[in-house]
Amino acid sequence: MSRKILIAGNWKMNKTATEAVELAKPIIAAVSNRNEIDVLMCPTFTSIPAVSALIGNSTVKLGAQNVSDKASGAYTGEISAAMLRDLHVSHVILGHSERRSYYGETDAFINKKVITCLESNLIPILCVGETLEEREAGKVEDVIKTQLVGGLANVPADKAENIVIAYEPVWAIGTGKTATPDQAQEVHAFIRKTLTEILGTVSDKIRILYGGSMKPANADELLAKPDIDGGLIGGAALVAKDFLALVESGVKAQA
Repeated sequence: MSRKILIAGNWKMNKTATEAVELAKPIIAAVSNRNEIDVLMCPTFTSIPAVSALIGNSTVKLGAQNVSDKASGAYTGEISAAMLRDLHVSHVILGHSERRSYYGETDAFINKKVITCLESNLIPILCVGETLEEREAGKVEDVIKTQLVGGLANVPADKAENIVIAYEPVWAIGTGKTATPDQAQEVHAFIRKTLTEILGTVSDKIRILYGGSMKPANADELLAKPDIDGGLIGGAALVAKDFLALVESGVKAQA
């Protein structure tokens, strides 16, 4: 595979800073000098400094779960790209279904954050995906194309390669349901086709992660598919041994 697999843990609103250290330590120890694939941890904002200190010079990468579209100023409660860069954050999750549904984030607003990340040398992980109702109504491709076109508007051609896309079928997040490997591959292939329409041939270099309840039991089958380049991991990222099992699945798929 030409694209390097990325196994990314989205810790969501879990773990205090003390608990985050306990979770991160065995993961970093196990993969600190491995570089066959990319391993990314995305703790809460309050845990980023402690996890950043632990990561040090290891190959493990550090991500955030959100960022402001503003550079600085009177925006109470917001976190800027420069603040994240100062803590050695390299990736930012954007447009997660929870941000869209609970906090009303629109494609246009998410797009501002995508551009902000790219201008700040942060790698945006743009999340797209359909609800169960949208899938049952046959709107999967319409929904995802709208999210991709809106979220990637005005992306500079020379920065496009740095984008990561995460496909997260909303109906499979935290529900125990998972898209079959074939269902997931079908949507990933459509995403890559749409990326080609939007960005051109650079789409072949853009990694597309599966974010619908990937776990040790299904990772090998999912990662064997040609357009699934890793996973955006929720629940399994909160248990070190499970996350490390997913890392091993990634290494196996990359070989």
